[in-house]
Amino acid sequence: MGIEFVEAAADRVVARMPVKGNTQPYGLLHGGASVVLAESIGSIGAAIHAGPERIAVGIEINATHHRSATEGYVTGVGTMLHGGRSLASYEVVITDEQGRRVCTSRITCMLRDA
Repeated sequence: MGIEFVEAAADRVVARMPVKGNTQPYGLLHGGASVVLAESIGSIGAAIHAGPERIAVGIEINATHHRSATEGYVTGVGTMLHGGRSLASYEVVITDEQGRRVCTSRITCMLRDA
């Protein structure tokens, strides 16, 4: 997938991914690739929030695809919506290199003992 993490903290995670190699047959960024990026971002944020003695496992994700991307990189910014003892939820906004919103996703992870 070529995902590169740029920033990672419990309340905010930023990562980017190349469009090349992550397209569907028409040359557009595959919607599933956007979801992989969003889940990776939310899971990392939730794992940091959970701490070293606990694990984060995804239990729900959704995505709305607003526009296509055909080249360059897309960047996802995950912002914590809720950080509790048993659940952590993130909104992930994925944009293209022109700053246009490509996808909006929400992911919820369950936090449990390792």
